[in-house]
Amino acid sequence: MTEGGTHERWTTERAGAWAEASGWACGFNYVPSTAVNTTEFWQAESFDEATIAREMEWAGRVGFNSCRVFVQYLVWESDAAGLVERLGRFLELATAHGISTMPTLFDDCAFSGKQPYPGRQDAPTPGVHNSGWTPSPGHERVVDRGAWPALERYVTELVGAFREDARVIAWDLYNEPGNAGMGAASDALVAACFDWARSAEPTQPLTVGVWTPELPDLNALALRESDIVSFHDYGELPALRTQIDDLAQHRRPLMCTEWMRRPFSLYRTHLSTLMERQVGCYAWGLVNGKTQTHFPWGSPEGAAEPDVWFHDLLRADGSAYDPAEVAFLRNTLTARE
Repeated sequence: MTEGGTHERWTTERAGAWAEASGWACGFNYVPSTAVNTTEFWQAESFDEATIAREMEWAGRVGFNSCRVFVQYLVWESDAAGLVERLGRFLELATAHGISTMPTLFDDCAFSGKQPYPGRQDAPTPGVHNSGWTPSPGHERVVDRGAWPALERYVTELVGAFREDARVIAWDLYNEPGNAGMGAASDALVAACFDWARSAEPTQPLTVGVWTPELPDLNALALRESDIVSFHDYGELPALRTQIDDLAQHRRPLMCTEWMRRPFSLYRTHLSTLMERQVGCYAWGLVNGKTQTHFPWGSPEGAAEPDVWFHDLLRADGSAYDPAEVAFLRNTLTARE
């Protein structure tokens, strides 16, 4: 419910107190380099603890203090207890290196053109950005009210399991609702997600990000319901500054939950603004792997590795794509402390 209901949106004062206590978050969107999508990330047979532990250590060395991870409903549907246990184990691995976690429960993005499916996932298509990515819970479930009781249990059980866990910095309930042609069809589920998550009474804030001006009703809904304001911005620095100025009018803590695409949105040009304005920020991504997000959006099958990586910071062996970039990050984030 919105303000005035049983489970109320946070006041601006409570949100401000949370931001003061949490400090400035600077992190990354994380998918293990050995996972092509969120199903492979979280399924028992492919949950890769060794890789996660190694990559979290690398992230800690860079100086990051938070990460954003996408959770897959389909894994919960077949193995609810196992998913909760694995998410808890992930939190343990991340926190060991000073990294908090923002779980993201639903997602409309469907780069693969497929809906989520269980079991062995397809290998990545050479040269294609995020070729195996599937949505959560799947577009058919989003618009099927008969599926919603199970979706409600997923949200309430997952949020409820970690509602007082200090390792969870915030809950991002739904990534880019309306993407992949869904449009306004996802709005009702977004609204329901806030009600469901608030019924679990989490001590962490809830948010859904503003990500495109083409969905004004969704943006109004997200800004009306979110405890903290989150957004995506892959643009050049003037556009980022304008968006920060616009969203700051809501008088709530700001978090840019997706940014960084070379050559437009860069650590060297953007990070100082995000730090000075105390906008929490999560770049895409960390270690180059099966998602192949070093290729740009729309890259064709068989494309050669780009001279300039689109996303990602490290190679699969932990070495830097751009050593000067990593050195800049280390120096900047160490100075912050």
